[in-house]
Amino acid sequence: MEEGKLLLTLALKSIESDFDETIKFDKEKLLQENPFLSEQRASFVTLTKDGKLRGCIGSLVAHRSLLDDILHNAKSAAFADFRFDRLTKEEFEKIKIEISLLTIPTPLEYTDLKDLEQKLIPNKHGVILELDGKRATFLPQVWEQLPTFNEFMVHLCKKAGLNPASLSGLPKIQTYEAQKIK
Repeated sequence: MEEGKLLLTLALKSIESDFDETIKFDKEKLLQENPFLSEQRASFVTLTKDGKLRGCIGSLVAHRSLLDDILHNAKSAAFADFRFDRLTKEEFEKIKIEISLLTIPTPLEYTDLKDLEQKLIPNKHGVILELDGKRATFLPQVWEQLPTFNEFMVHLCKKAGLNPASLSGLPKIQTYEAQKIK
């Protein structure tokens, strides 16, 4: 099975196992047959229903095997994203899953907002914003819904619980890229 299809199947089965306790994972066999699953990788699992976000949970930093990261993040996106109620069995039949495999985040040095705007590359850079102990991220594909620098950064500030005027405080910015699997 192709790697991307396997990851999508694992994410789907991880969620489905909450509705069907007969679904089990033989992790040892999976890792033996698919060595790439043992790599430490950071991933996000995004669920959509009828084209709208229905859950999105992930890891910004690799801290466990890709297998464990996918299984955990899929279940969390379905049942533990605080923005949504737990996914129901009926909704499960209608969701689409997207996995994003992240590169290691790197700090982005900038002097002011104009410099930051010039350095961020829409649809390529995922952004982690951090200020005053608050942090949030948007995956690169969020640029599709928020295509301008201003829209993107204002919504990212709000997601972090910060006033968009906080941008003048020059928050810490890190960028990463994501390989999308649909």
